[in-house]
Amino acid sequence: MPGRKYYAVWKGRRTGIFTSWAECEKQVKGFAGAEFKAFETLEEAETALASGYEAYKGKPSSLGKWREASVKPLLPSICVDAACSGSPGRMEYRGVFLETGREFFRVGPFPDGTNNIGEFLAIVHALTWLVKHDKSMPVYSDSENAIAWVYTGECGTRLKRTARNSAIFVLIRSAENWLAENELRDDAVLKWNTDLWGENPADFGRKS
Repeated sequence: MPGRKYYAVWKGRRTGIFTSWAECEKQVKGFAGAEFKAFETLEEAETALASGYEAYKGKPSSLGKWREASVKPLLPSICVDAACSGSPGRMEYRGVFLETGREFFRVGPFPDGTNNIGEFLAIVHALTWLVKHDKSMPVYSDSENAIAWVYTGECGTRLKRTARNSAIFVLIRSAENWLAENELRDDAVLKWNTDLWGENPADFGRKS
């Protein structure tokens, strides 16, 4: 059934897997400390239920979907993402290794930034890390704007510089200078295919 969801309920009036929100809601609505999450496949829901809520708390439910995809992302590789509460708002960004999900850098938060700026800075941060450590692997981002900015060598934001966000613009200038001095391969930065692979593993898990 297109769009069908499977709901894992770890803590509620009844626990288990439910195949409609109406059934799930009966178990968790008004139940203090309810623990539940929606998944796209029964297999994901069953794995999650067996693994425990803490492994999924605050994380996108489709994390790891790429492992079962017909066409997988390149390995080894790095994934980067940003989070911003508001636009402008409190912005931060990070990078993880795709195979393990281990975070190896996190920068911020900064006031009065944007998500696209964070995505741009995250990509460049990962690229500089690769050069510094003499490693070669692709960097995945789910932001088309940020990827385009990286390849043009210029952050195309329209955000105005203020006293509050001046630190962000220092980072932007540093990133642009690095890009001007380093030639990128065509496959250095790749687009993360969210439809096929699920959420970017660097996602902060704050989507509503």
